[in-house]
Amino acid sequence: MTKHIVVLPGDGIGPEIMKAAIAVLQAAAKTSGEQFTFEEKAFGGAGIEAAGVGLPAETLAACQACDAILLGAIGGPAGSPWEKAQQTPEQGLLALRKALNLFVNIRPIAVPDALLPLSPVKEKIVKGCDMIIVRELISGIYFGTPRELGSMEAYDTCRYTVAEIKRIAHRAFAIAMTRGKHVTSVDKANVLATSKLWRKTVEEVARDYPEVTLVHQLVDSCAMRIVQQPTEFDVILTENLFGDILSDEASVLPGTLGVLPSASHSEGGVSLYEPIHGSAPDIAGQNLANPTSMMLSVVLMLRQSFEMHELADQIEAAVYAVMNEGIVTGDLGGKATTSEVTEAVIAKLGG
Repeated sequence: MTKHIVVLPGDGIGPEIMKAAIAVLQAAAKTSGEQFTFEEKAFGGAGIEAAGVGLPAETLAACQACDAILLGAIGGPAGSPWEKAQQTPEQGLLALRKALNLFVNIRPIAVPDALLPLSPVKEKIVKGCDMIIVRELISGIYFGTPRELGSMEAYDTCRYTVAEIKRIAHRAFAIAMTRGKHVTSVDKANVLATSKLWRKTVEEVARDYPEVTLVHQLVDSCAMRIVQQPTEFDVILTENLFGDILSDEASVLPGTLGVLPSASHSEGGVSLYEPIHGSAPDIAGQNLANPTSMMLSVVLMLRQSFEMHELADQIEAAVYAVMNEGIVTGDLGGKATTSEVTEAVIAKLGG
């Protein structure tokens, strides 16, 4: 059955890395028998230019009707006119997550041997690192109300319900069952009421997974352990704000954001796949961007939305083989261009 994918190239380097990833997917699909159709839509800054908002109604409608979504990157340089738009690129992304009920964000953090020399952490500490951060994505302080910005006072509201905590916790424990059967739940239960409820609810969910070991950790302590003992983590479960910060911290372990994909899922609906890096407007259009994270986002899509594991394995193996041969972009210490990396991956796939 043909899978229909909505493509949101976005801004900055987004269109370049998206073009690369689609080319790799099409090359791999030629020999697999799998079929895909692609529908490109404006989003982020491109959405503002096309329709005045980061998430145009036409784009949202397409996303609601497809089998999966691929997102490149959004945002412009400081001082961009998009910052004064009715809906900024970032607000467009939050609106898309909310509209599609994308409540769970999954970020795999792994350090392959090819990247060990690039990690800012000592090799003996980071070698073998392989964790997944499961972040609640559409509740907490980013979405809570009331919120206010005044001239002399400002406030935000962090709010969670038991139902919201349970559904993200079940996802984390289910993932742990396929891996090392260990969940580290991160909160600030010594201070925050929401964290006290989080801890209590996660413990209730844990009873449904007796094979999984649950450990609670305060967020500040976890932030230290991620750089001191990264190999001791299997699945990290946490709320929106903490997950945003911790996943960005963990993303430096491989030495570059350019190799890390992510996935956002709803309850039975469409899923979105994207790199975790930004739009890098300073190198946009120069054929310098690292397309690896976008290619690996495609790999996640094939596995988690379509269960095309063999095709996903082929692309992943080709990407890492090219990396191991030293055909890498500047962020990885190489001299290859975006197109040269793409061509090398396609060649590995027999294209």
